[in-house]
Amino acid sequence: MIRYALRCDQGHNFDGWFRSSDAFETTRAAGHVACTLCGSAKVEKSLMAPSVPAPEKAAPAMTPAEAALHALRQQVEANSDYVGLKFADEARAMHEGRTPVRAIYGEARIEDARKLVEDGVPVAPLPFIPRQKAN
Repeated sequence: MIRYALRCDQGHNFDGWFRSSDAFETTRAAGHVACTLCGSAKVEKSLMAPSVPAPEKAAPAMTPAEAALHALRQQVEANSDYVGLKFADEARAMHEGRTPVRAIYGEARIEDARKLVEDGVPVAPLPFIPRQKAN
C-alpha cells in the first residue's frame, strides 16, 4: 500500500492509501476520492517525501567489563541448574549432605543469603539477574 498526501481544490490536506499509482488514478477518475473535510472530488497528489526505512544501527560494541559479565552469565547458565527461589534450601541441603552436590544458581532473600554465609555454606552473589523467573 502507498500512502499519498492529497490536496483538494479548496486547499485542504489529507492522506489516502492506495494499492498503486494506477489504483489512485482509476479511483480518482471514477469520482471515489474526495476531500475528507469539504467533500470536493477535485483532488490532486501533494508534494510528499518517500518513506524510506532507516538503516538498522549496529549494536554498540561491548566494553571489556560488559564482555566479561556476558561470558560469566553464559558459563553459569551452561554449567549450572537454575533452582529459582529454592536456592537457599538447595544450597543448604547440598552443604549438609542431604542431596548430591551440583552447581546451582537462583535467587534468595537477603536474610536467607546472610544466614547461608554465617553457617559456612559456600555461596556467592552473581553480578546479574537470572533470565528465568520462578513463580
